[in-house]
Amino acid sequence: MREHSPWNGPWGPRRPHHHPEGHHPEGHHPEGLSPYGPPHEHPHERGRRGGHGGPGRRGPGGRGRAQRGDVRAAALLLLAEEPMHGYQLMQAMAERTGGAWRPSPGAVYPTLAQLEDEGLVTVRSEGGRKLVTLTDAGREQAAGLEDPFVALSDDADRPDLRRILEDVHHAARQISSRGSAAQLEAAAKALAEARRALYLLLADGDG
Repeated sequence: MREHSPWNGPWGPRRPHHHPEGHHPEGHHPEGLSPYGPPHEHPHERGRRGGHGGPGRRGPGGRGRAQRGDVRAAALLLLAEEPMHGYQLMQAMAERTGGAWRPSPGAVYPTLAQLEDEGLVTVRSEGGRKLVTLTDAGREQAAGLEDPFVALSDDADRPDLRRILEDVHHAARQISSRGSAAQLEAAAKALAEARRALYLLLADGDG
């Protein structure tokens, strides 16, 4: 560990870590603090972001579990385009996936720290934040990576059935708790018809 690392901050130097790739403790810095820039995670985004992994693969009706290492690959590929701050990287990852993948600060910042430890990036202070730049070794590694955004971009227009089902469930609960007898009967009929329509789609065997 470099003794004069720019990551030494008011909360003390970073301690050596030996966590598997993609499994870094989110308590690495005091809550709300990051050497890469201000964290910008809205509570309502927590259910949509990719957490410690990345876009991963979609399963039937929704997105699959994130794949470990995607944050690392995404960071290297984006930094190969230009130096960025940590928050800029998070914004770029979200933009590349149309907002479908929003890695948390607890996933991005420890990944950048690990890349620095490995000599793949250098870091310098700029306006109170840390600008991350690829080294020659980092560019060499980035050149051999597959684009982690491709899988999600290819089916970005695919309907998210899980989200639709959640909306339907919410509407059904509202009718169940507030609806009249006639509304309850109509809702039950609509749901039964929807179920039959879905089975008919399977029976058609098209698509």
